[in-house]
Amino acid sequence: MSAYPSRIVCLTEETTETLYLLGEGDRVVGVSGYTIRPPEARRKPRVSAFLNARFSRIEALRPDLVLGFSDLQADIAAELVRRGYPVAVFNQRSVAEILQMIRVLGGMVGCGDRAEALASRLELEIDAVRAATAGLPRPRVFFEEWDNPLISGITWVDELVEIAGGQPIFPELRDAKLGRDRIVTPDEVVRRNPEVIVASWCGKAVRTERIATRVGWHEVAAVRSGHIYEIKSAYILQPGPAALTEGLRQLHDILARVRTTCGA
Repeated sequence: MSAYPSRIVCLTEETTETLYLLGEGDRVVGVSGYTIRPPEARRKPRVSAFLNARFSRIEALRPDLVLGFSDLQADIAAELVRRGYPVAVFNQRSVAEILQMIRVLGGMVGCGDRAEALASRLELEIDAVRAATAGLPRPRVFFEEWDNPLISGITWVDELVEIAGGQPIFPELRDAKLGRDRIVTPDEVVRRNPEVIVASWCGKAVRTERIATRVGWHEVAAVRSGHIYEIKSAYILQPGPAALTEGLRQLHDILARVRTTCGA
């Protein structure tokens, strides 16, 4: 038996991407159907969506470790435990917790030094963006995680908005772990008057024209100036390396464009 897990099934993308970045992609034997990064991981057998899994496919892969994420996969994890598989479920919700997940996962597979190097590099890149935006005007940002009902951004998203130089308009909701606890009303969005709207609807494309034509939203600064943007959910709603790199980069680019357009 190997000293560390060698046949790993990842039920969400962030652990898959982390393992590949650590040079351990060969250990991944099964992935989520939503896996985008890295592209080569999409060639691995797909064994799950986010809320359900094909247990027969997982069992056929003979995993010695299954990695999941959050309370939303608790039932999947419990069933796999009942079937005798070792399961680890991460629950990272902040930038700091994402970095911790990388370090912990590296230790689990025996490459703690590489995980520490990866997490430290990501920290330096994040700090560089934070420093570059310090002292600049901070546009008011509504991050729309879902459209019906309207759900505002989760902790790591709001943190990335701030790092990128924006000011989230619902900071009091950011620590609510469940989407239902971050539901906001269209009227309240209008009242808080965001200068930028960034939308990312998990599992479906954003329709910016639908956002712009909501009743009463013609009064919103972001709508009047045309500052409505989409960031694909794979880049911002996966609490892993993608959010800390590509997601942050896109947020930074959007806010820089807004400042230029507004003459700030």
